[in-house]
Amino acid sequence: MTSYRCPSCKARSRFNIIDQVVTAVKMDTATGAYTPIENLEPYHLRYTGPNKRVQCASCGLVEDETRFVKAAQL
Repeated sequence: MTSYRCPSCKARSRFNIIDQVVTAVKMDTATGAYTPIENLEPYHLRYTGPNKRVQCASCGLVEDETRFVKAAQL
């Protein structure tokens, strides 16, 4: 288990773990409706961000998990 500390308010005990689920979509610019894409087209970049983010439940800061882990190591 990894220890966290909020880099903003220094809280150590209350956090929300946000699991990010990525769905590639194609939007209709006229209506705003979107359709999920299963096979990405050559010009559609794949999401490369983190799978997990952390929110401090005391101050509301949302960041990558690594920021909270590094703050706990200081």
